[in-house]
Amino acid sequence: MRKLAVAMSLLSFFGLARSADFAEGQVWSYKTRIGEEGSTVLINKIESDPRLGPIFHISITGVKVKNPRSTSGVTTELPHSPVSKKTLDDSVTKLVAKSKPNPQYLEGYKEWKSAFDNGDAGIFTIPVQEIVGVIEKAVNQ
Repeated sequence: MRKLAVAMSLLSFFGLARSADFAEGQVWSYKTRIGEEGSTVLINKIESDPRLGPIFHISITGVKVKNPRSTSGVTTELPHSPVSKKTLDDSVTKLVAKSKPNPQYLEGYKEWKSAFDNGDAGIFTIPVQEIVGVIEKAVNQ
């Protein structure tokens, strides 16, 4: 029992996330893909769904997503991804800053919200680094 208490204290000391800690405006480092170690997650908005629980609307910055539609061939920001608490629990590592919401998330959020309310959209439940990969794959099909 004492070992468990020590382990929990160490996790707290090193700034690892606990779901109760999540709030709008937080910027978190997370377990990134190789080459994107400076990438962060910004929690723009949190809302609750009776079936899914809290839904976190995040922006992911500092990524290197191959994108043939971009003039540089790479997208460095993913303005809106709706994710579960489990996604954040499994992904984020340290609270690094506070910020205002990314205004670019609103366009994606509005489109998602309309589809979600019609039963045509859901949320990601996989780690953030996998979300980046899924989006990259979709953009390049």
